[in-house]
Amino acid sequence: MKILVINRLLEEEHKELIRKHAAEAGGTVLFADSEDDIPADYEDCEVIYGFGMKNAVRNKNLKWFAAPSVGVDFIMKPGVFANENCLITNSSGAYGVTIAEHIIAVSLMMMRKLDYSYRESLSRNWSSPVPQRSLKDSRILVLGTGDIGCCFARRARAFEPESITGVSRSGICSEPAFDSVKKISSLDELLPETDLLVMSLPDTPETRNILSRERIALLPDDSFVVNVGRGSAVDEDALCDSLDEGRLGGAALDVFRNEPLSGDSRLWKTNNLLITPHVAGNLTLKHTLDTNVRMFCENLEKYGKGLPLNNLIDRNKGY
Repeated sequence: MKILVINRLLEEEHKELIRKHAAEAGGTVLFADSEDDIPADYEDCEVIYGFGMKNAVRNKNLKWFAAPSVGVDFIMKPGVFANENCLITNSSGAYGVTIAEHIIAVSLMMMRKLDYSYRESLSRNWSSPVPQRSLKDSRILVLGTGDIGCCFARRARAFEPESITGVSRSGICSEPAFDSVKKISSLDELLPETDLLVMSLPDTPETRNILSRERIALLPDDSFVVNVGRGSAVDEDALCDSLDEGRLGGAALDVFRNEPLSGDSRLWKTNNLLITPHVAGNLTLKHTLDTNVRMFCENLEKYGKGLPLNNLIDRNKGY
């Protein structure tokens, strides 16, 4: 069994761990920084862990694609895999800590007006105090109660909010940090009682444009929006309109409908909008990278034994 690993961020300790599990599973492993570095004898590999879409398109021998990301919408389109029966797993469970910290950071940045103070400091201006908000006593709505939503809820609880409500398709979640969890059908009733809306949704037909113009209008004046899921979930023009009109308190977007943003995008010029370039969840945090590799190795052990894999993607659902 040939195993191809494409990830330039791996340290030697990660490679040694992967080599160990590969040998135990009866395989050999090749590490590459990019797809351009793949030798001919590995173009028919059985397993890919990392960013190897060119190989997936042409490799009919590929049986398992282990995505190091949580979102897999970019590989769910028909025709991406030469072998349409190829198993796909994602790395859900590896990014909760880093993305939760990002949500806390941008939420505090908006509420405490730190972006304003920082911009003023760059011009050497000793800015005057401006009105601020707090996570304490805020009503927080978390749209998506998976690993990311739960990790955020646990951390937000320490700030003593008035409430933390989760929203999911089933309305069921065992995470005790949520005061309650509601079904997605209750969203329109919940938005008017929300001070901070946090979105961590995958890209599916059901989630696209879920924060529509009509639903943005349901949010209270001076409320805040954070999106770390997929850009397709938000009506960006409607959000820009509401921010430029001064109705919403602010928004922080890490994901967008079209990435990277073009230089002439309206979003760059929108008032009270924090833009980060899809960096809330990545492999630059050691904890995230360590967890990601460990999860792959656990699955590699299962694969070698012919056992069901963790985080197996349902092609019909898209996650």
